[in-house]
Amino acid sequence: MSAGPDDDNVGEDPSRADSIGSDPVRIDREVDGPAPGRRADSGPELGGTALIRDDHEDQPGADRIGAASRRARMVGRAVGLVRPLLIDKVERDHRQSDAQFLRRRVVVALTIVVGATLLGLSFSIEQGDPRFYPLTLGLAAVWVIGSFASGPLHLGRILSRGELKRPILAPILVGLGLAGVFIIGALIFRMIPPLAGLTEDVLGYARSGNLLIIAVITLVNGIAEELFFRGALFAAIGVRHPVLISTILYALATVAGGNPVLVFAALVLGLVVGLQRRAGGGVLAPILTHITWSMMMLLVLPPIFAA
Repeated sequence: MSAGPDDDNVGEDPSRADSIGSDPVRIDREVDGPAPGRRADSGPELGGTALIRDDHEDQPGADRIGAASRRARMVGRAVGLVRPLLIDKVERDHRQSDAQFLRRRVVVALTIVVGATLLGLSFSIEQGDPRFYPLTLGLAAVWVIGSFASGPLHLGRILSRGELKRPILAPILVGLGLAGVFIIGALIFRMIPPLAGLTEDVLGYARSGNLLIIAVITLVNGIAEELFFRGALFAAIGVRHPVLISTILYALATVAGGNPVLVFAALVLGLVVGLQRRAGGGVLAPILTHITWSMMMLLVLPPIFAA
Protein backbone atom coordinates (compact mmCIF):
# COMPACT_ATOMS: atom_id res chain seq x y z
CA MET A 1 0.00 0.00 0.00
CA SER A 2 1.44 3.36 -0.98
CA ALA A 3 1.04 6.90 0.24
CA GLY A 4 -1.14 8.58 -2.36
CA PRO A 5 0.20 10.79 -5.09
CA ASP A 6 0.63 14.17 -3.77
CA ASP A 7 2.52 17.08 -4.03
CA ASP A 8 4.89 16.42 -1.31
CA ASN A 9 4.68 12.94 -0.04
CA VAL A 10 8.22 12.30 -0.92
CA GLY A 11 10.28 9.70 -2.73
CA GLU A 12 10.23 10.42 -6.37
CA ASP A 13 9.86 8.14 -9.31
CA PRO A 14 12.94 9.24 -11.32
CA SER A 15 11.14 8.74 -14.60
CA ARG A 16 8.41 11.17 -13.59
CA ALA A 17 10.30 13.71 -11.50
CA ASP A 18 9.02 17.26 -11.67
CA SER A 19 6.54 16.29 -14.34
CA ILE A 20 3.75 18.49 -15.52
CA GLY A 21 0.55 17.87 -17.45
CA SER A 22 0.55 18.04 -21.20
CA ASP A 23 -2.26 20.57 -21.50
CA PRO A 24 -1.10 23.30 -23.86
CA VAL A 25 -0.60 26.75 -22.43
CA ARG A 26 -2.18 29.49 -24.54
CA ILE A 27 -0.55 32.89 -24.41
CA ASP A 28 -2.71 35.80 -25.45
CA ARG A 29 -0.70 38.56 -27.02
CA GLU A 30 -1.81 42.16 -27.13
CA VAL A 31 -1.64 43.48 -30.68
CA ASP A 32 -1.29 47.18 -31.37
CA GLY A 33 -2.93 48.89 -34.32
CA PRO A 34 -6.24 48.38 -36.11
CA ALA A 35 -7.87 44.96 -36.43
CA PRO A 36 -7.21 43.07 -39.68
CA GLY A 37 -9.40 44.17 -42.54
CA ARG A 38 -10.12 47.58 -41.10
CA ARG A 39 -8.63 50.94 -41.95
CA ALA A 40 -7.06 53.08 -39.24
CA ASP A 41 -9.14 56.24 -39.51
CA SER A 42 -8.34 59.59 -38.08
CA GLY A 43 -11.78 59.82 -36.50
CA PRO A 44 -15.50 59.31 -37.06
CA GLU A 45 -16.89 60.64 -40.30
CA LEU A 46 -20.21 62.05 -41.43
CA GLY A 47 -20.85 61.98 -45.15
CA GLY A 48 -17.21 61.21 -45.81
CA THR A 49 -16.02 64.26 -43.89
CA ALA A 50 -13.99 63.70 -40.74
CA LEU A 51 -15.36 65.35 -37.61
CA ILE A 52 -13.12 67.98 -36.13
CA ARG A 53 -12.73 67.77 -32.32
CA ASP A 54 -10.86 69.79 -29.79
CA ASP A 55 -8.43 67.22 -28.32
CA HIS A 56 -7.81 69.47 -25.32
CA GLU A 57 -11.35 68.85 -24.07
CA ASP A 58 -10.71 65.11 -23.61
CA GLN A 59 -7.10 65.38 -22.40
CA PRO A 60 -7.74 65.14 -18.59
CA GLY A 61 -9.93 62.06 -19.08
CA ALA A 62 -7.35 60.53 -21.40
CA ASP A 63 -4.61 61.14 -18.85
CA ARG A 64 -6.64 59.42 -16.13
CA ILE A 65 -7.35 56.47 -18.37
CA GLY A 66 -3.69 56.24 -19.33
CA ALA A 67 -2.56 56.33 -15.68
CA ALA A 68 -5.11 53.67 -14.73
CA SER A 69 -3.94 51.51 -17.63
CA ARG A 70 -0.32 51.81 -16.51
CA ARG A 71 -1.25 50.88 -12.94
CA ALA A 72 -3.20 47.89 -14.20
CA ARG A 73 -0.20 46.73 -16.23
CA MET A 74 2.09 47.09 -13.20
CA VAL A 75 -0.30 45.09 -11.02
CA GLY A 76 -0.57 42.49 -13.75
CA ARG A 77 3.20 42.12 -13.91
CA ALA A 78 3.41 41.79 -10.12
CA VAL A 79 0.70 39.12 -10.09
CA GLY A 80 2.43 37.38 -12.97
CA LEU A 81 5.60 37.21 -10.89
CA VAL A 82 3.89 36.03 -7.70
CA ARG A 83 1.41 33.47 -9.01
CA PRO A 84 3.89 30.87 -10.35
CA LEU A 85 6.05 31.20 -7.25
CA LEU A 86 3.47 31.28 -4.46
CA ILE A 87 0.08 30.20 -5.82
CA ASP A 88 0.06 28.09 -9.00
CA LYS A 89 1.00 24.52 -8.15
CA VAL A 90 2.90 22.58 -10.80
CA GLU A 91 2.15 18.90 -11.21
CA ARG A 92 4.68 16.41 -9.90
CA ASP A 93 4.76 12.82 -8.74
CA HIS A 94 6.55 12.50 -5.40
CA ARG A 95 5.60 9.07 -4.08
CA GLN A 96 6.83 6.77 -1.36
CA SER A 97 5.72 3.59 0.30
CA ASP A 98 4.06 3.54 3.71
CA ALA A 99 7.27 2.23 5.26
CA GLN A 100 9.32 5.03 3.71
CA PHE A 101 6.78 7.62 4.83
CA LEU A 102 6.87 6.31 8.42
CA ARG A 103 10.67 6.29 8.39
CA ARG A 104 10.73 9.90 7.22
CA ARG A 105 8.40 10.96 10.00
CA VAL A 106 10.51 9.24 12.67
CA VAL A 107 13.74 10.81 11.39
CA VAL A 108 12.10 14.24 11.18
CA ALA A 109 10.73 13.99 14.73
CA LEU A 110 14.13 13.08 16.18
CA THR A 111 15.87 15.79 14.18
CA ILE A 112 13.53 18.57 15.27
CA VAL A 113 14.02 17.66 18.95
CA VAL A 114 17.81 17.71 18.66
CA GLY A 115 17.79 20.85 16.53
CA ALA A 116 15.51 22.79 18.87
CA THR A 117 17.73 21.82 21.80
CA LEU A 118 20.86 23.10 20.05
CA LEU A 119 19.07 26.30 19.06
CA GLY A 120 18.15 26.92 22.67
CA LEU A 121 21.74 26.31 23.77
CA SER A 122 23.17 28.64 21.14
CA PHE A 123 20.98 31.55 22.34
CA SER A 124 21.53 30.78 26.02
CA ILE A 125 25.25 31.58 26.00
CA GLU A 126 26.55 35.11 26.41
CA GLN A 127 26.96 37.33 23.36
CA GLY A 128 30.56 37.28 22.19
CA ASP A 129 31.15 33.79 23.59
CA PRO A 130 33.22 31.86 20.99
CA ARG A 131 31.10 28.75 21.63
CA PHE A 132 28.31 30.43 19.66
CA TYR A 133 30.03 29.59 16.36
CA PRO A 134 30.40 25.81 16.79
CA LEU A 135 26.91 25.55 18.29
CA THR A 136 25.23 27.28 15.36
CA LEU A 137 27.27 25.34 12.81
CA GLY A 138 26.40 22.16 14.70
CA LEU A 139 22.74 23.14 14.47
CA ALA A 140 23.06 23.52 10.69
CA ALA A 141 24.70 20.09 10.52
CA VAL A 142 21.77 18.55 12.43
CA TRP A 143 19.24 20.03 9.99
CA VAL A 144 21.21 18.86 6.94
CA ILE A 145 21.89 15.34 8.22
CA GLY A 146 18.27 14.90 9.28
CA SER A 147 17.06 16.16 5.89
CA PHE A 148 19.02 13.74 3.76
CA ALA A 149 18.60 10.85 6.20
CA SER A 150 14.82 11.18 5.95
CA GLY A 151 14.59 10.51 2.21
CA PRO A 152 14.80 12.15 -1.21
CA LEU A 153 14.64 15.93 -1.54
CA HIS A 154 13.65 17.94 -4.63
CA LEU A 155 14.75 21.27 -6.05
CA GLY A 156 11.41 22.07 -7.66
CA ARG A 157 10.32 24.00 -10.74
CA ILE A 158 7.85 26.75 -11.56
CA LEU A 159 5.92 27.46 -14.74
CA SER A 160 7.39 30.48 -16.49
CA ARG A 161 6.18 31.60 -19.94
CA GLY A 162 4.77 28.18 -20.64
CA GLU A 163 7.91 26.29 -19.62
CA LEU A 164 9.02 24.55 -16.44
CA LYS A 165 12.11 26.27 -15.06
CA ARG A 166 14.20 26.25 -11.91
CA PRO A 167 13.21 29.32 -9.85
CA ILE A 168 16.21 31.66 -9.50
CA LEU A 169 15.47 35.37 -9.92
CA ALA A 170 11.89 35.44 -8.66
CA PRO A 171 12.63 33.99 -5.18
CA ILE A 172 15.50 36.45 -4.73
CA LEU A 173 13.12 39.32 -5.52
CA VAL A 174 10.61 37.89 -3.05
CA GLY A 175 13.36 37.77 -0.42
CA LEU A 176 14.20 41.43 -1.07
CA GLY A 177 10.54 42.40 -0.87
CA LEU A 178 10.10 40.51 2.38
CA ALA A 179 13.22 42.19 3.77
CA GLY A 180 11.70 45.57 2.85
CA VAL A 181 8.60 44.74 4.89
CA PHE A 182 10.75 43.76 7.88
CA ILE A 183 12.83 46.93 7.57
CA ILE A 184 9.65 49.03 7.76
CA GLY A 185 8.64 46.98 10.79
CA ALA A 186 12.06 47.55 12.36
CA LEU A 187 11.62 51.32 12.09
CA ILE A 188 8.43 50.91 14.13
CA PHE A 189 9.88 48.36 16.57
CA ARG A 190 12.79 50.59 17.53
CA MET A 191 10.34 53.21 18.84
CA ILE A 192 8.73 50.66 21.22
CA PRO A 193 11.23 49.91 24.04
CA PRO A 194 10.12 46.32 24.82
CA LEU A 195 10.21 45.29 21.14
CA ALA A 196 13.45 47.18 20.56
CA GLY A 197 15.03 45.34 23.49
CA LEU A 198 13.96 41.91 22.17
CA THR A 199 15.30 42.74 18.72
CA GLU A 200 18.59 43.97 20.20
CA ASP A 201 18.96 40.63 22.00
CA VAL A 202 19.09 38.91 18.60
CA LEU A 203 21.20 41.54 16.84
CA GLY A 204 23.73 41.54 19.67
CA TYR A 205 25.12 38.23 18.44
CA ALA A 206 25.83 39.84 15.06
CA ARG A 207 27.42 42.95 16.60
CA SER A 208 29.62 41.06 19.05
CA GLY A 209 31.10 38.63 16.51
CA ASN A 210 33.14 38.70 13.34
CA LEU A 211 30.81 39.91 10.58
CA LEU A 212 32.29 37.61 7.93
CA ILE A 213 31.93 34.53 10.13
CA ILE A 214 28.40 35.55 11.12
CA ALA A 215 27.52 36.02 7.43
CA VAL A 216 28.77 32.51 6.60
CA ILE A 217 26.82 31.05 9.52
CA THR A 218 23.72 32.93 8.37
CA LEU A 219 23.99 31.52 4.85
CA VAL A 220 24.72 27.98 6.01
CA ASN A 221 21.88 27.95 8.54
CA GLY A 222 19.43 29.44 6.03
CA ILE A 223 20.16 26.65 3.56
CA ALA A 224 20.09 23.98 6.27
CA GLU A 225 16.76 25.18 7.71
CA GLU A 226 15.07 25.10 4.30
CA LEU A 227 16.42 21.64 3.51
CA PHE A 228 14.84 20.40 6.70
CA PHE A 229 11.66 22.44 7.25
CA ARG A 230 10.57 22.89 3.61
CA GLY A 231 12.24 19.69 2.45
CA ALA A 232 12.10 16.77 4.88
CA LEU A 233 9.48 18.10 7.33
CA PHE A 234 7.13 19.40 4.62
CA ALA A 235 7.23 16.02 2.89
CA ALA A 236 6.64 14.16 6.17
CA ILE A 237 3.41 16.06 6.85
CA GLY A 238 1.51 14.64 3.90
CA VAL A 239 -1.39 16.12 1.97
CA ARG A 240 -3.32 17.92 4.69
CA HIS A 241 -2.31 21.54 5.34
CA PRO A 242 1.47 21.15 4.90
CA VAL A 243 2.05 24.92 4.60
CA LEU A 244 0.23 25.71 7.85
CA ILE A 245 1.67 22.81 9.83
CA SER A 246 5.26 23.30 8.64
CA THR A 247 5.05 27.02 9.45
CA ILE A 248 3.77 26.37 12.97
CA LEU A 249 6.43 23.71 13.65
CA TYR A 250 9.13 26.04 12.31
CA ALA A 251 7.97 28.77 14.68
CA LEU A 252 7.73 26.33 17.61
CA ALA A 253 11.32 25.23 16.99
CA THR A 254 12.45 28.84 17.37
CA VAL A 255 10.60 29.13 20.70
CA ALA A 256 13.61 27.35 22.18
CA GLY A 257 15.57 30.52 21.41
CA GLY A 258 13.45 32.32 24.00
CA ASN A 259 12.76 35.43 21.90
CA PRO A 260 9.20 36.30 20.73
CA VAL A 261 10.54 38.52 17.92
CA LEU A 262 12.42 35.55 16.52
CA VAL A 263 9.24 33.45 16.68
CA PHE A 264 7.25 36.16 14.87
CA ALA A 265 9.89 36.37 12.13
CA ALA A 266 9.78 32.57 11.76
CA LEU A 267 5.99 32.67 11.31
CA VAL A 268 6.11 35.28 8.54
CA LEU A 269 9.11 33.81 6.73
CA GLY A 270 7.81 30.26 7.18
CA LEU A 271 4.48 31.13 5.56
CA VAL A 272 6.10 32.70 2.50
CA VAL A 273 8.62 29.92 1.87
CA GLY A 274 5.97 27.30 2.68
CA LEU A 275 3.80 28.66 -0.14
CA GLN A 276 6.84 28.53 -2.43
CA ARG A 277 7.42 24.89 -1.48
CA ARG A 278 3.81 24.01 -2.17
CA ALA A 279 3.80 25.75 -5.55
CA GLY A 280 7.12 24.55 -6.94
CA GLY A 281 7.47 21.21 -5.18
CA GLY A 282 11.06 21.77 -4.05
CA VAL A 283 13.49 23.62 -1.80
CA LEU A 284 15.38 25.82 -4.27
CA ALA A 285 12.98 28.79 -4.15
CA PRO A 286 12.64 28.68 -0.33
CA ILE A 287 16.44 28.56 0.05
CA LEU A 288 17.02 31.58 -2.20
CA THR A 289 14.28 33.62 -0.52
CA HIS A 290 15.48 32.69 2.97
CA ILE A 291 19.15 33.52 2.48
CA THR A 292 18.33 36.78 0.64
CA TRP A 293 16.08 37.85 3.52
CA SER A 294 18.61 36.71 6.16
CA MET A 295 21.52 38.60 4.63
CA MET A 296 19.47 41.78 4.31
CA MET A 297 18.46 41.49 7.96
CA LEU A 298 22.08 40.94 9.00
CA LEU A 299 23.38 43.95 7.08
CA VAL A 300 20.52 46.46 7.48
CA LEU A 301 18.95 45.94 10.91
CA PRO A 302 22.00 46.59 13.13
CA PRO A 303 22.54 50.14 11.74
CA ILE A 304 18.81 50.89 12.09
CA PHE A 305 18.76 50.01 15.78
CA ALA A 306 22.16 51.59 16.40
CA ALA A 307 20.73 54.87 15.12
